[in-house]
Amino acid sequence: VRTQQLLAYESGVADVVDPVGGSYYVESLTAELEKQASDYIAKIDSLGGAVTAIEQGYQQREIQQASYKYQKMVEEGKQKIVGVNDFVTGESKITSTLRVKSEVEAKQKERLAKVKRERDNGKVKQTLKRLEEVAQGKENTMPPIVECVEAYATLGEICDVLRNVFGVQREFLFF
Repeated sequence: VRTQQLLAYESGVADVVDPVGGSYYVESLTAELEKQASDYIAKIDSLGGAVTAIEQGYQQREIQQASYKYQKMVEEGKQKIVGVNDFVTGESKITSTLRVKSEVEAKQKERLAKVKRERDNGKVKQTLKRLEEVAQGKENTMPPIVECVEAYATLGEICDVLRNVFGVQREFLFF
């Protein structure tokens, strides 16, 4: 039943008498998509190209505006989503936030401290240095990451190296 509801209310297939009859409907959708894509590419080109548009925050702003518009349509019931705002069954269950018990946290910290005490810290430093060198170049970083893990480097230590090389992505909000 859910599949039929999804097809009928979310795909738009029920908006046409015979959506695949002679494929005219599919072709019209394809032609419209192609026109919209071409218009969008022309708009980005008029801004100076993709890199300039990214630097100006154009794509991010477009994504944020489209997300806001879509969410508003969902909340107003103009965009049907089966099981979310249409054909909802039963009480919605709010999942509680996972809380780690303090005993579990303490035990995990103890295990981590033991690993750090008993591992070969020289080898850890060596593998982390190798990861940094590879990350600064064009090579695949996966083999040195595996070497770091095998030397018992922590996820935090590995991520610190990668953050130092690549930086941290910061999302800009445009409204």
